Amino acid sequence: QVQIVESGGGLVQPGGSLRLSCAASGSRFIFNFAHMGWYRQTPGNQREFVASISSRRETNYTDSVKGRFTISRDNSKNTVYLQMNSLQPEDTAVYYCKLHWERDYWGQGTQVTVSS
Repeated sequence: QVQIVESGGGLVQPGGSLRLSCAASGSRFIFNFAHMGWYRQTPGNQREFVASISSRRETNYTDSVKGRFTISRDNSKNTVYLQMNSLQPEDTAVYYCKLHWERDYWGQGTQVTVSS
């Protein structure tokens, strides 16, 4: 059984930075071969894609975060990170981590609020 736990959210001023972590418990074998992604959701809106990283460490980003966010993974820790720089109020959302291996596994989310 795979469990996903996000952490690292909080309140930050515009222009600031946060690093989100996504820890996956369960089989390390699964994590090493899993496709990992970060998504975000605001009230009344659908969850949207933010960034992803494959088992080969190939990355993909939505246009609005390119050049500001960086996704990475540490297979030795079963953890994926999302470094977020130059945060703006429109980045405010609940951020979710997804592990994909035969099916999708989601975490409970972590709140990111960008406000002065």
